[in-house]
Amino acid sequence: MSAWISTISDEDASPELRAALEVARTPHGTVDNVMRVHSHRPSTMHGHCTLYRAALHDPANTLPTWLQEVISSYVSVLNACDYSYANHWKNAAHLIADPGRASEIEAALATKCPEVAFEGAALALLRYAEKLTTTPGHMEESDVIALREEGLDDGQILEANQIICYFNYVNRSLNGLGVTTKGDIVGFYAD
Repeated sequence: MSAWISTISDEDASPELRAALEVARTPHGTVDNVMRVHSHRPSTMHGHCTLYRAALHDPANTLPTWLQEVISSYVSVLNACDYSYANHWKNAAHLIADPGRASEIEAALATKCPEVAFEGAALALLRYAEKLTTTPGHMEESDVIALREEGLDDGQILEANQIICYFNYVNRSLNGLGVTTKGDIVGFYAD
């Protein structure tokens, strides 16, 4: 693992940490660095896992999974978080399942011009994500009204809001501790 703080290995883990590591295991059977960096405080690892799964992998979510991953990727671009971007863009590209469309979207995100690749509700969500990420103190009720006007219901607005908030949290955690993907299996979906 690569980070600016030390981490505790599975072999040296206390029973409390071992339990947290089991909760944090990926479908690949590994513990990604984003979770492993919490090894000195297993309670924050538990909290992080719970928040991540509730925001991004809840079966009650109704936004398309590919769009959830695009929103995640865009927040990570805005925050210059290479770790989250690597993982969640790989997920988005996999779910988009069209290399040409994925390239178009990736270029739009990289240049912070989502209007090049999106319109309607998806574009409104990406604009909301950008404003909430870059100028959170300037949010207004009209920002939510604009989402409703594009056909999004309040549950979907909350869903997007929580994904955006989660990625702002995790991007700052990863960037602040120098966490890299070294040793991770990048992306949720096995190749």
